[in-house]
Amino acid sequence: MQNHSAFPPLRLKKYDALDRTLGVVQERIQPTQLLIINQFYPPDFAATGQLIAELAVQLQRAGMQVQVFTGQPGYAFQEESAPQKEVLHGVLVRRTRAAHLWSNRIRGKALNGFFFCFRTAIRLLRSVNRTQVLLITTAPPYLPIVGYLANLCFGQRYACLLYDLYPDVAVELEVVSERHPLVKIWDWLNCQVWQRADSIIVLSSTMKDRILAKCPTIEGKISVIHNWADPDLIKPISKKKNWFAKKHGLVNKFTVLYSGNMGRCHDMDTIMAAAAELRDEPVKFVFIGGGAKREFCVNKVKELELDNCLFLEYQEKADLPYSLTACDLSLVSVSTGMEGLVAPSKLYGILAAGRPVAAICESHSYLRPLIQDAQCGVTFENGESSQLAQFIRAMIADPGMVKAMGDSGRRYLEARLTPEKIAQQYYAVLDKV
Repeated sequence: MQNHSAFPPLRLKKYDALDRTLGVVQERIQPTQLLIINQFYPPDFAATGQLIAELAVQLQRAGMQVQVFTGQPGYAFQEESAPQKEVLHGVLVRRTRAAHLWSNRIRGKALNGFFFCFRTAIRLLRSVNRTQVLLITTAPPYLPIVGYLANLCFGQRYACLLYDLYPDVAVELEVVSERHPLVKIWDWLNCQVWQRADSIIVLSSTMKDRILAKCPTIEGKISVIHNWADPDLIKPISKKKNWFAKKHGLVNKFTVLYSGNMGRCHDMDTIMAAAAELRDEPVKFVFIGGGAKREFCVNKVKELELDNCLFLEYQEKADLPYSLTACDLSLVSVSTGMEGLVAPSKLYGILAAGRPVAAICESHSYLRPLIQDAQCGVTFENGESSQLAQFIRAMIADPGMVKAMGDSGRRYLEARLTPEKIAQQYYAVLDKV
């Protein structure tokens, strides 16, 4: 049986007789060895896991030797476990044992994340490899501390990929006070982690600004690299030819889609208020996914007796090309105070689907210049539900504008935000490490 844990033999560069007479020795040429550590990975449908899987494959194809260390499925459809070791598309994936204690509650998620960090530390302790570069994400939020400790103890090189910024998210959500000792300790630890890291990758310019406000000495280490979507997987499909749209009766109604996590960081109030304002008009609001605010939305629909809203569960990845194109307009939202703390990955799938986007965000959000450059939609302040409703009316009245915005967003993604183009940016950063 092939031993996938061992890297292939090093390639030796051969020199001719003249080189040898000059005293030139054979040179060992070895690709960058990368270990990506993230709590979630397919078959999980968590966005971070899906993105990491695509990134790992692209970096492997680009010439890196990529391994992944992850957890057992916690957000999968029918699968409660996956192989502890397998090779997927050339990437060696190792999974630790799972801990799913009260996984639908904040404290349970925090505890499960702690167990994953502990098992990651044990894994690194058992197999120290200083020739390997670690790419450590914020899933769970305190995972980068493991990289910091590995660097202190073994000189391990690491880069941090920050999907969200903690403890700031917890403070903004009023889970904990900003004066709490835990917050102060966490902020101090973050600075230590960032200062020791060889590189820090963030998803938006506003997240970079947040980090520099806390730790201004690391500006030279920070790279802003956007998320992406695969235009070969998700392509524009007419609703008339879309089985998903037919199945749910969306073909002949102007459909507004919110697909993804309805979490505490997302502004669902503005969306629900717009749905209420358009209750007597030919519009269908479709919500696909879960999250802490899903129940709020369902209860609001019952309370207001709205019949223009449809709630569906998360969809299999194979069905995304159809669910994301079963609409005429898609929504992205970020709650007030969350700008720079989180970055919605759903935007990129919308662009790939060739659908216009309405984004609800603060005035300084990085989403605003991006959407303006792409000419793919309109942005609104939090609470501007009437303006959002008016925009939807304008879209209903002008199908040409719907198509023009959708096509423009698709072209923008194909030019800048494909997996191959984004992986090149990751490769440049990680190869320097």
